[in-house]
Amino acid sequence: MGIMEPLFTDHIFLSRLQFALVTMFHIIWPVLTIGLAMYIFLTELVWVRTGRKEWYQQARFWSRFFPLIFAMGVISGIPLEFQFGTNWSLFSEATGGFLGQILSVEAMSGFLLESIFLYLMVAGWQRFSPQLHLFATGMVVLGSILSAFWIMVANSFMQTPRGGQVENGVFVVSDWFSAIFNPDLFSSFPHMLLACLTGTAFVLAGVAAWHLLRSLHTEFYLRVFKTMVAVGLFLALIQAGTGDLSGQNLSRYQPAKLAATEAFWDTNQAGQGAAWSIFAWPDVQNERNSVELRIPYVLSMLATHNPFGQVIGLKDIPRNERPPIVLIFYSFRVMVIIGMLMILAGTLAALAWRRGLFHPERIASNRKLLKFFIWLAPLSIVSIWAGWIMREVGRQPWVLYGMLRTKNMASPLTSEAVGLSLFIFIVAGLLLFGVFLFFARQILRKGPDNGTLPPESCVIRRPS
Repeated sequence: MGIMEPLFTDHIFLSRLQFALVTMFHIIWPVLTIGLAMYIFLTELVWVRTGRKEWYQQARFWSRFFPLIFAMGVISGIPLEFQFGTNWSLFSEATGGFLGQILSVEAMSGFLLESIFLYLMVAGWQRFSPQLHLFATGMVVLGSILSAFWIMVANSFMQTPRGGQVENGVFVVSDWFSAIFNPDLFSSFPHMLLACLTGTAFVLAGVAAWHLLRSLHTEFYLRVFKTMVAVGLFLALIQAGTGDLSGQNLSRYQPAKLAATEAFWDTNQAGQGAAWSIFAWPDVQNERNSVELRIPYVLSMLATHNPFGQVIGLKDIPRNERPPIVLIFYSFRVMVIIGMLMILAGTLAALAWRRGLFHPERIASNRKLLKFFIWLAPLSIVSIWAGWIMREVGRQPWVLYGMLRTKNMASPLTSEAVGLSLFIFIVAGLLLFGVFLFFARQILRKGPDNGTLPPESCVIRRPS
């Protein structure tokens, strides 16, 4: 095993790896849950407002997928929460007074709301009026967003803890409002919500492109493709703005993470702007970049909106407080590159649309464009993974930033025990994903039922 052998005999590293892999698998499903719920709600809203059956068929078809994705999220989320007790028991003891309450609120508000109205949404198409069914779908959307909000409250608290202090190894809350609405939340929650919507838009666009390339259910999937191209491009552009806000927050509250993300070693002097490295190979041992391509002043602009703004370099941060540099440097750039590809794909699609190439008889001829969107479907999830790697690894060596170190919060387990559970989780995750692919394939093979009509007893409110 060579140089990796010490890592795989370290139970803390294995616990971190296990939590990371389980989280990466789990996060796929909340992302798609939020985005797909929103799409179903919007298509159903258009149907209720206009009475056009093609939008009713959109909502009906994609609502078949929703319970499958929701179930995947629930099943994969259970072992994720269990690890707080099994692998990170000392962390749970130290922060349970706050994080335990937040996770309970999430379960009793967002998750419960989503679960109750999910049944009404799936089973109520023929039983409720369009307006009442639309309300149920809207509550599913609200529940999913509430869950995301409270989860981001918990994670943001770990990034910028406020409203209390550590006493005898336990975080004691003195100001709940400050702890909940901590500085990181105001940038991270909008950024993550937009990531869910943007990621889902490109996943659905990719699914639609795959069918259009094969001329399957062309009219149905062309409507999906057009909608998701427009929505995806719009959201990707807005996402860049929330990313800018996140960069400023890093400069203010987590300078070590910002410096590591940019492989920035020397604090810039007054009147000298900090350069941004497009590409670099960080030499951690010698505290420099052995290879780099830089643009002057850009990092100062990104971090402070001032071309001469000061950015703290890694050399001014103690070595034992620096996060792993190479991993988060490249994770951030993977996220940015995929985001740029999304904007490029959306722009190319908009130009093709303008040229009249999005006609049912011509869309299949756009083979390169459709293949581009097919590739962007999984890459949109990869971009979310890369963003979270940068966010979580960049917080190291702290589990509660500046207060509690990760190495002191792990459960006292053996590396063999953690290695076994890691292996079991990997196998279980692969099997579970296989089950998802089986049922997803069944739904896609059946295809949309273009003969599906709204209930005759329903009265649709049409615009006057």
